[in-house]
Amino acid sequence: MIEGMDQKAEEIAEHLGVTIEIASGRAAALRLVERKPYSVVVLDQMLADTDPQGADLLWTQCGLAVPLQISLPIAGTMRLERDLRTALARRAREQELARLAASAAVDGDIRNAVTAFLLESRLALQENDIPPQIESRLRTMAGIADRLRTNLEKSRGASPDRGMASGNPLK
Repeated sequence: MIEGMDQKAEEIAEHLGVTIEIASGRAAALRLVERKPYSVVVLDQMLADTDPQGADLLWTQCGLAVPLQISLPIAGTMRLERDLRTALARRAREQELARLAASAAVDGDIRNAVTAFLLESRLALQENDIPPQIESRLRTMAGIADRLRTNLEKSRGASPDRGMASGNPLK
């Protein structure tokens, strides 16, 4: 362990408003990352150079944490703090992008399903000799799908015609 690291870690943790845990070696570091998720995992360059397999193992086990490899004795507290701040900001940005991508995927799936319900109900209503009860149910389904499509578009802030079937299915 690097002399004075505990004090450096306390200072940085206070400035960044985070909790910092220090592992005394590879086995301890691996136990820490297996125990809970971390935002950033920092590995001293000297340890990475002397135990490259251990460093690779730590990087594969650190989950969604941003890996940060730095020469701790040379870097100094200010650089380490700046690098940690940058890594934390990068992680937050990546998490937000992942959340937006997942939300867009779910939104697209829902929009496609609503479009399919609306289209199928409209096509079914064009069939000849539909029993009145079935026609009534199809009109109800088409109305529900159309209202859902309208609500989805309002929540998105787009025009109702963009990417979805439009018009009144009850005509």
